[in-house]
Amino acid sequence: MLQIGDSFRHKFSYTQDDVDTYARVSGDTNPLHIDEAAGAASMFGRRIIHGFLGASVFTKIFGALWYADGHVYMSQNIKWLRPMFTDRTYEAVVTVKEIFPDKNRILYNCEVFDVETGDQTIAGEAMLLNKKQYIW
Repeated sequence: MLQIGDSFRHKFSYTQDDVDTYARVSGDTNPLHIDEAAGAASMFGRRIIHGFLGASVFTKIFGALWYADGHVYMSQNIKWLRPMFTDRTYEAVVTVKEIFPDKNRILYNCEVFDVETGDQTIAGEAMLLNKKQYIW
């Protein structure tokens, strides 16, 4: 049974091949993501990964890793706080923030941190519909 304060952590990283595949599938071919020279000339000094690719870790967590058979996405809000880069290790943390048992819904706090620096790169919340047995 999930309770307020329960959390799940997942370390992950992306390669440039992952970024290039995401660019092809999403259609977002912004040079900041796929062109080495454009990335180097940018304020970031190198290519950055797509913000939604970085945040897609939450879909992985809810859809395949943590109570995967019981979560159905209803909403997600995201704030990108810092750029994310390929070949770096990040840690996603989802924490139960609020439970609505009458509606079988849970509000989660969603965060991503750079493992090496400890800097937070993503902040947000997600509302998910859950199976009854997970919340009472």
